Amino acid sequence: MRPSSPLAERVRPETLSEFAGQAHILSKGKPLYESIQSGQLHSLILWGPPGVGKTTLARIIAGHADADFIALSAVLAGVKDIRKVVEEAKKSRAEKQRSTILFVDEVHRFNKSQQDAFLPHVEAGVFIFIGATTENPSFSLNNALLSRARVYTLKPLQEPDLETILESALSNELGCKAGFSIDRNATKLLISAADSDARRLLNFLELSIQLAEGQNHKKVTVAIVEGVIKGGIRRFDNHGEDFYNQISALHKSVRGSDPDASIYWLRRMLDGGCDPLYVARRIVRIASEDIGNADPRGLQVALNAWETQEKLGSPEGELALAQAVSYLACAPKSNAVYNAFNTVGAVIKSTGSLPVPYHLRNAPTKLMKEEGYHKGYRYAHTEPNAFAAGENYLPEELAGQIYYEPVNRGLEIKISDKLAQLRKLNHEAKN
Repeated sequence: MRPSSPLAERVRPETLSEFAGQAHILSKGKPLYESIQSGQLHSLILWGPPGVGKTTLARIIAGHADADFIALSAVLAGVKDIRKVVEEAKKSRAEKQRSTILFVDEVHRFNKSQQDAFLPHVEAGVFIFIGATTENPSFSLNNALLSRARVYTLKPLQEPDLETILESALSNELGCKAGFSIDRNATKLLISAADSDARRLLNFLELSIQLAEGQNHKKVTVAIVEGVIKGGIRRFDNHGEDFYNQISALHKSVRGSDPDASIYWLRRMLDGGCDPLYVARRIVRIASEDIGNADPRGLQVALNAWETQEKLGSPEGELALAQAVSYLACAPKSNAVYNAFNTVGAVIKSTGSLPVPYHLRNAPTKLMKEEGYHKGYRYAHTEPNAFAAGENYLPEELAGQIYYEPVNRGLEIKISDKLAQLRKLNHEAKN
């Protein structure tokens, strides 16, 4: 390994015993562990967040199998590169009697035709395919490819794992210069800043050592680490698994009436770089979907927070978003409007374009009046209590159907009582 290589590359583990974390798939008795140890390999997908060891594990698998290792990046490679790998794998098998492991990083970046190009060669055993992805394979990979490769989920690294990695890097002769030490509190800060990402941890460590060396120090201190990690340190991307998981957590925390968790997930997203206006739109959605008419003020609070974010930006706008999610979390909950809207959508899909009843149609022309448009319509304001008891406003085929059923919470208690009274009047007028 060249001295100029990044620290993360210089100290990359080469055996399973050196590999930190992922005990749930790499312990004795686990299918992947036993497969690696026995050399009986199969095509697989390694799914997990950045910096948890997907590439390293693929290399270790190749080393245990004594197989040729060919790495491609789905960002740069195409079908032409796949054909080249096929030829190399066939040649290696014919001339050297060696298997080939094809490792494709960010395999989710391949389109359908590129993914399909793997299939016949995987089935024929030309190479063993290992893909790495940070995206949920269920959504990002073809079913045909998934059916031929077992998915293994790699979890975010825990603090003990990161401590092991850091200590190994400090003691590894390929890693850090002799004589360097690190303050215990600086270690904790590095691990926190790494946010479960080993590559990030090692990059921060390398920069900290370089900064200490530039200051003629032999010890990495908290002050040095703070200088390196200054800025946002939480993982968040604008399209990947963490993005959707955290949005889901925010939505479910509000729905679950937990203002503490709601503010936590909101702050996590904002600190990680999520667009505040995107969050604002989601909060408006939550107000309609999960609070609805149980507290109509919730929607106005959400819209006010959105407007505040647009007009004032950070940090005033972000505080308004926090106010909104805490209000919605504490508000009475109702999904009655949400359910009614979805139910009616299904009814429309199944019944098609039912005609508007004639008495509900306007009749601005003589011909339309002669056709019976508007005939029999009862103007509600001239009826007792401004309610035309017994009148039907749905298509004839759906008369009497009920879609909106208020819950027994918040303002919808009163709405429910009002509707019950009106429905009683309708029933009496029809009988």
